[in-house]
Amino acid sequence: MKLVSAVIKPFKLDDVREALSEIGIQGVTVTEVKGFGRQKGHTELYRGAEYVVDFLPKVKIEAAISDDLVEQVIEAISSTANTGKIGDGKIFITPLEQAIRIRTGETGNDAL
Repeated sequence: MKLVSAVIKPFKLDDVREALSEIGIQGVTVTEVKGFGRQKGHTELYRGAEYVVDFLPKVKIEAAISDDLVEQVIEAISSTANTGKIGDGKIFITPLEQAIRIRTGETGNDAL
């Protein structure tokens, strides 16, 4: 099992969710986050004063998946979240040791 975490632009969330649903991903966790990478924020003008916005709003999507779906999930997220501009985001894949469905007690891939 793997845990896929993707940080993307907020307006791409619905597209990514639909793409994941099409390949059979049934559940995701979505968190509103802030951060920066190479994009390094930007400056804004508010009431005549200029200030720097270091942390940009992003959305973090997490999904626990079986090993055989990893490449499909990466492709689905990459193709739908891509705008071709800086700040499109990142995808992280980490090993997932165990998953347990609280309601039924199922474990492993059955819990996904």
